[in-house]
Amino acid sequence: MAETDTNTTPAGAAERGTRRTYVGVVTSDKMTKTRRVEIGRLVKHARYGKYIKRRTICYAHDEKNESHNGDTVEIMETRPLSKLKAWRLVRVVKKSPLAGTPPPPSAAPDAAPPAAT
Repeated sequence: MAETDTNTTPAGAAERGTRRTYVGVVTSDKMTKTRRVEIGRLVKHARYGKYIKRRTICYAHDEKNESHNGDTVEIMETRPLSKLKAWRLVRVVKKSPLAGTPPPPSAAPDAAPPAAT
């Protein structure tokens, strides 16, 4: 959402300058060590003045696989790691409330009802 400067940069970052950091929501965790992060923002329409939702999709490197769908995370710009990945996970800001819940039971009955005699 907003560009922030934090003290989470590694040692020696002063020589190469500060890196951009963003806060977004993980929308996909299906890949190993890679997360799809969506960064939302509001943009004012040039003519009508109405605020429009826009989003930026970033692929971030998550070395420990610690984030999951729905988590709010902070990502930092880094060198290109692959074709799509040029960001890395700094920290998980807030866990998703759905992360620790078990899946709902199936709607199909486990056994047939007892027969009437």
